[in-house]
Amino acid sequence: MAKEGPNWDGLLKWSIAHSDGTRPTRNLSEEDRKWFMEAMQAQTIDVVKRMKEITLVMQTPEQVLKDQGVTPEDIEDMLEELQEHVESIDMANDLHSIGGLVPLLGYLKNSHANIRAKAADVVTTIVQNNPRSQQLVMEANGFEPLISNFSSDPDVTVRTKALGAISSLIRHNKPGITAFRLANGYAALKDALTSENVRFQRKALNLIHYLLHENNSDCNIVNELGFPRMLMHLASSEDSDVREAALRGLLELACNTKDGSGEDDEKMKQLLQERINNISLMSAEDLGVVREERQLVDSLWSTRFNEPSSLREKGLLVLPGEDAPPPDVASKIFEPPLRSSTVNPSSKNDSKNEKKETPLLLGLGPPPADSNNQVSSNREGDANSDVTR
Repeated sequence: MAKEGPNWDGLLKWSIAHSDGTRPTRNLSEEDRKWFMEAMQAQTIDVVKRMKEITLVMQTPEQVLKDQGVTPEDIEDMLEELQEHVESIDMANDLHSIGGLVPLLGYLKNSHANIRAKAADVVTTIVQNNPRSQQLVMEANGFEPLISNFSSDPDVTVRTKALGAISSLIRHNKPGITAFRLANGYAALKDALTSENVRFQRKALNLIHYLLHENNSDCNIVNELGFPRMLMHLASSEDSDVREAALRGLLELACNTKDGSGEDDEKMKQLLQERINNISLMSAEDLGVVREERQLVDSLWSTRFNEPSSLREKGLLVLPGEDAPPPDVASKIFEPPLRSSTVNPSSKNDSKNEKKETPLLLGLGPPPADSNNQVSSNREGDANSDVTR
């Protein structure tokens, strides 16, 4: 059984007694200082030491782990703990120096789908807004298993997680974008758009928009591969996020390509008119939810046909109480806030700390579960969180 945590009531009463303004400030006695430090240290662990222990497990052959009773679920739990540690950008960069990055990338080829997916999750956290770790992953040939899993893994969750890792890896990373093109990444994105998995579709659409926004010349590639018709189809999706993402892609293409054929214009006008008709029938509450879609439809209509859409005439573009003019959705980029490089122990709630017991490790691992050591979290919650929803 896990040992009870520190005396939080005692800590609270002690803090109030020393900071409520009812008594003058004074230096702590040695006894008070020792008690306070012991109470606080009970909630911390040596993160680097713990990461080294996890690295030892990742470097151990799978059969050896199996012989010692380590299950795939144990590995998943261990990777989840590692992900918490590397939420700090400093710890993310340290993973390579302690020898943990290469074996982590090896888990992308694991025979268990859940482990492949979780390993990609950890890679996403490591490289997110982190140029140094992006470079290290590229140099360690981490892109290859990611693009392979994204393109051809039989498990859609693995494909989705790999796509998320790729999106973070190549963002603001020219060598990564080049590698994506050379690996026929756009063909894989086209295939992803045909998936029935809505989350997979959304991630693919958001990456398409980012790539087109950053590299206008890629619009020619996308047009040649037949993306516009697929985007028009998805712009009528029942999922509002998919609709918006598809409209963003179409708007980016419209802003950076020459006029389409008469047939394409007619299909586009029909699509947008259907969206306008559907929006016109929405309740006030639903109209508020699809605010960005309204703006996208109007912007796309104006860009393609050089005239305002009927949403303006109907008063549905900017509703009472909404700011005008609408934001420039055409130039909106989808990226998460900059990562913090400092530890933020209060960024997760207490239930996170109690979620799982320490995974089984080899050798001289950490103290047993009844010790005072617990994992602390050190990063603010996530969309791109999910970066890209």
